[in-house]
Amino acid sequence: MIDLTLERLRADGQAFTEDISRESYLAHSGHKAAAEFTPIYDRYADVLGEEALDLTVELFKGTADGTEEHRSAGMLLEWQLESQASRSLAELDERETEWESSAIITTTEGRQLQYQAAAIEIANEKDRAQRLMLDDARSELVEREHAPLRLERLQREKEYIESLGLATDYNAAFEEITGVSLGKLAVDCAAFLRDTQAMWDETLPRHLRKSLGIKPGEATRADALALLRASEYDGGFPGGMLQGSVARQLREMNIDPSAGGRIIYDVAERPGKRARAFCAPTRVPEEVYLVLRRHGGQNDYAALLHESGHALHFANVRDDYPFEYRWLGDNSVTESYAMLFDHRMQDRGWLLRYTELGKGNIEDFLRLAGFEEIHYIRRYCAKLIYEVEAYGTRGDWNALPDLYVDTLTNATTFQYKRADAFVDFDARYYSTRYLRAWQLQALLSECLVEQFDQDWYRNPAAGPWMIGELWSEGQRETAEEIAARIRVGSDPLSFAPLIRNIEKLLAG
Repeated sequence: MIDLTLERLRADGQAFTEDISRESYLAHSGHKAAAEFTPIYDRYADVLGEEALDLTVELFKGTADGTEEHRSAGMLLEWQLESQASRSLAELDERETEWESSAIITTTEGRQLQYQAAAIEIANEKDRAQRLMLDDARSELVEREHAPLRLERLQREKEYIESLGLATDYNAAFEEITGVSLGKLAVDCAAFLRDTQAMWDETLPRHLRKSLGIKPGEATRADALALLRASEYDGGFPGGMLQGSVARQLREMNIDPSAGGRIIYDVAERPGKRARAFCAPTRVPEEVYLVLRRHGGQNDYAALLHESGHALHFANVRDDYPFEYRWLGDNSVTESYAMLFDHRMQDRGWLLRYTELGKGNIEDFLRLAGFEEIHYIRRYCAKLIYEVEAYGTRGDWNALPDLYVDTLTNATTFQYKRADAFVDFDARYYSTRYLRAWQLQALLSECLVEQFDQDWYRNPAAGPWMIGELWSEGQRETAEEIAARIRVGSDPLSFAPLIRNIEKLLAG
């Protein structure tokens, strides 16, 4: 037992977070076959116990709303809740990580592939029969082995948070600590689905027919992966130019792509490496890994841009800030910086300058980009609506797969599978971070255009402004606070500017 103080909590909390983050990076990048989380949790038991939770609750309740002390305490309390819940689930997380890195999918024809590579293989498979067979084999394995692990984790985490008695239930506890209104966001999501329904119904058949030769009623989520892979444009996004193109853009806006060596690019192919790109800040701001497993074509450009936004953010945070302002806070903020960069794939000028797409393909590609945008926002709106119901459930968890299929299929038209109901699930409402990030990046983009012109992405004054005004602050401010600061008098975060942009892209 230690004499726990705020400064000790910060110091040991940072050391713990660094160790957990490094272990996660090693396991998810394929450097280790399995994660070893339990020894780390045991090593830091003093800052992840009842005394630490009591201290953060006392700090949160004992500070005035609107003060820096209350802001700091809220971040530390949210971190404590997540970390203590994860501590109780460490063994389960280790089992899942090991399973993901070693699982093999076998089709009815005997074809085998790594589970971690399934999304890549399905997206790149041009033969629809083979594509659907791969996805059937994947979903059978998920339902049999992966889904039970994820379901157990969701149930146990929910039970743990509710056992603390911070609020009436899991959803109320999330709202209390984060300040995010799940009810309001769910209503906004339902409105987005309603307001874009006609646009979706008009554009989906055209893209399905053109790219895959099928009708909406036939389309599955596996078909969505192939459609959005957009392999017909691979010539415009050569793999050999990938890192050089993004690095050139960053240098033109006066940003060092490696942040003085603090960003390490992990782009090598490796068994067990996750298909989904990710950023792993192992020491903020001194050591940040950008991890990418190539899919090919425009997907890789979008992924590298997205993760570059994350990496540059964490690698440029003020090093004199306390642990919570460098590591914690509203992840909608870092996601908005990532989206700000990946949305350059919707920018005519950026595409013509940094890719080989060419003027002959630009109009069709931009329409595809508009389709991709409306698809992903509709998908995440549906996910949030589903997750609010799932986390709020007091009844039978076994009923949720049907709700998942109905909710996601109705929103996207693509047929979803019951097997993915607990695997395609953003724990602790990370879906709220993505949705609010979409909204914030739209305001950031407008602000950059106003200050640095339409081609701000190559303006040498824009980079230092982003470092000084945005990235250096870490996540001390919420998405709403940043929006109010950079756009005085602007409307609250909403989907309205996103709808306007989608309409513009689809119109060509």
